[in-house]
Amino acid sequence: MSTLIARRSEPHPPGTPPLSAEVVERLLAEVPGWKVEESRLSKTYSFKNFHETMAFVNALAWVAHQEDHHPDLEVSYNRCRVVYWTHTVGGLSLNDFICAAKVEALFFPPGPSSQQ
Repeated sequence: MSTLIARRSEPHPPGTPPLSAEVVERLLAEVPGWKVEESRLSKTYSFKNFHETMAFVNALAWVAHQEDHHPDLEVSYNRCRVVYWTHTVGGLSLNDFICAAKVEALFFPPGPSSQQ
């Protein structure tokens, strides 16, 4: 399980620099299946049907609310693409990886039956 899941998002005032490429690469190892494209962290999740997709989206919305860090979402019948980036830093911050780890835990809960 990622050590990021125990952390909390923190405000980043404008002017805070984005994470370096080295830090991003290290943090990517803690969020399997996520990728970085155009300074954004993303992953697409697949589901059996619309009901499962919306249950995931609602759980993700709760995580976003608790962390006060909100992703861009692309939702369709059986898929949800989640995209994180931190507007105030103009790229990736630790918050993006913290939230990605928490979203990953919604899909693959920690424990003996984890599919990671």
